[in-house]
Amino acid sequence: MKSARPRLSLSQRPDKGAAKPRIQQARPASGTERKPELAPADRKLLLLNKPYMVLCQFTDEAGRETLKDYIREPGIYAAGRLDRDSEGLLLLTNDGKLQARLTQPGEKTPKTYWVQVEGVPSEEKLAALRAGVELNDGMTLPAGARIMDSPAVWPRNPPIRERKEIPTCWLEIKIVEGRNRQVRRMTAHIGHPTLRLIRYAIGDWTLDDLACGESCSLPAPELAALPRANTSRRDGQGTPDRAVKSTTNNNIDDKLRNQNRPKAARDAAGASSNSRPHGAERGLAPSHPAKPADGKPRSTGRGTARRPARAGNGNGNGQS
Repeated sequence: MKSARPRLSLSQRPDKGAAKPRIQQARPASGTERKPELAPADRKLLLLNKPYMVLCQFTDEAGRETLKDYIREPGIYAAGRLDRDSEGLLLLTNDGKLQARLTQPGEKTPKTYWVQVEGVPSEEKLAALRAGVELNDGMTLPAGARIMDSPAVWPRNPPIRERKEIPTCWLEIKIVEGRNRQVRRMTAHIGHPTLRLIRYAIGDWTLDDLACGESCSLPAPELAALPRANTSRRDGQGTPDRAVKSTTNNNIDDKLRNQNRPKAARDAAGASSNSRPHGAERGLAPSHPAKPADGKPRSTGRGTARRPARAGNGNGNGQS
């Protein structure tokens, strides 16, 4: 004898169309909390004259020299980078907003470099740098470029490679970009490879009275006092476009309103346009439209009657 199996009642079956209840899963708490803004007294800014072949970071698995060998101040980071084989000014701060302000491309913070190159560039080649040169990642922005006297700088260890038959000279180059090895690629583009590169200034901060490997602490400036790129639009720009758009929309509305009026009202409005120009311009119907001369009511819709065929046209297609 078969055992009785419990039957599922139709009233107990789940409705296929019913939405299944959602199971809300607890979201993992994010470990990144917003850091509170620093008080003015806690904001720090350090200037470092970075030596040659020092990495612009605080750790290195290969054991090379890093900023940790020269900076003991905790909680600060480099605002921008400087290549390992480049020397000169590096800014460090614990203020994230100041760091972003100095490094974002849109801010266009000017940077001045002293560059020792192979050979002596002609004025035409310097003019090419001033106008912008085509690199593999696009055109550079106009730069400042001039031949300068040899600066009184510290000796480099090891010294640059010198050739007796090829002279060298120093250039002062000012740029507002920060592409990878940009200055070196610019001088190579005009046929004068860079032998030594020193960043002398970032904005108004310079290397003056700062020996190689030394750093000094300065009060962090207020962000409002720093120069910014002029990205605002010209006065009045955009206003004429909005005015023209508004006038165009009004004209379109008047045309649509006029098309939806009865034909008799349109005819009467056109006939009285000379005596009542303001109402005709606004597309308003006259309060008492004129009656037809024959006294018969006319259709208030759009005219649908066919025009009679012209004489001599047998096909009725309206062509002349």
